[in-house]
Amino acid sequence: MTTRAKEVEFRGSALDDLRAFPQSARREAGHQLDRVQQGLDPDDWKPMSNVGSGVREIRIRDEGAFRVIYIAKLKEGIFVLHCFQKKSQKTSREDIVLATSRYKELMQEMGK
Repeated sequence: MTTRAKEVEFRGSALDDLRAFPQSARREAGHQLDRVQQGLDPDDWKPMSNVGSGVREIRIRDEGAFRVIYIAKLKEGIFVLHCFQKKSQKTSREDIVLATSRYKELMQEMGK
């Protein structure tokens, strides 16, 4: 019996932001999201509990540092909250605020 892969839904401008990545970083992000759909962990990730419970960040190092912030613990699917290129060692406050607001919106829509 095969389990059906969870659907991936992009919130806000996340899909357009991902499409703006260089091709190789975009391909890597797609590969890592595919792993998440199969119930596996991405190759390089860290928890983002400051954004919300169960939120994770996929880390991609390719012509720069790229990040995909998502939540996969919901039975409704995998939700990509934010995609961006990191410009400094620390994730910018704006990126955290944006991901957090999309997380809160999602939780309200889900009634959680």
